[in-house]
Amino acid sequence: MKQISAEVISILDSAVVEGNILRLTCGQLDRKTYLAVNKVLEALGGKWDRKAKGHIFSSDPAPIIEEALLTGTYSDRKKDFNLFETPPELANRLVDAAGIESGETALEPSAGRGAIALKLAERVGKENVWCYEILEDCVDHLKALGFTRVFNKDFLTVEPERKFKRIVMNPPFAKQADIDHVTHAWKFLESGGRLVSVMSAGIIFRKNRKTKMFRELLERHHGYVEELEEGAFKKSGTMVKAVIVFLEKWPL
Repeated sequence: MKQISAEVISILDSAVVEGNILRLTCGQLDRKTYLAVNKVLEALGGKWDRKAKGHIFSSDPAPIIEEALLTGTYSDRKKDFNLFETPPELANRLVDAAGIESGETALEPSAGRGAIALKLAERVGKENVWCYEILEDCVDHLKALGFTRVFNKDFLTVEPERKFKRIVMNPPFAKQADIDHVTHAWKFLESGGRLVSVMSAGIIFRKNRKTKMFRELLERHHGYVEELEEGAFKKSGTMVKAVIVFLEKWPL
């Protein structure tokens, strides 16, 4: 958790929340002070919108602002859950690679704010896209976008009650969670189905047991890896090196 200065607390305390928009009421701030306030608001999920003249959140920010004021601390919600949104062009590329067709069902196990899910919905309709997401504000956002099959759960705790023809995903990378998520998602894939996932480039070169076992899974099922260009996630706030993994499930 990070500390919030008394000055920033005072500024946030005087802010006004209308729906999902927070507006500051303290008048013009000097650059240093504004950047300090903006840093806290962005970490809590807000994004400045010039037209709205305020910070827009995916849902009512009053509860999280209140918590920050009461504790005098905040955490970066995106980094806590390793949420780096999939850039639109990459989401398109992943869905194209999945080869999904009208009428098929699709799963996005870490749906975030819907970058991949929206591209899947363009092909099969929102009613045929299942989304799992651990962050409540992202779940609210997905529902606001019109997705009806949205589950506020940690995907790794879910067991497959049904299987899917296509799985397209951008899982968290921290502590090799991407390997855990893709391996778990494999259980949800139909025979003859295809899984396409962004993953950390570490799966290519790391030598620990978890990575070796994952590479064995890829080899066993004739999966392959395509390296992404440098800076593929720059717009999302990270320069992490990433790859795309392709897996199809056929009887061995």
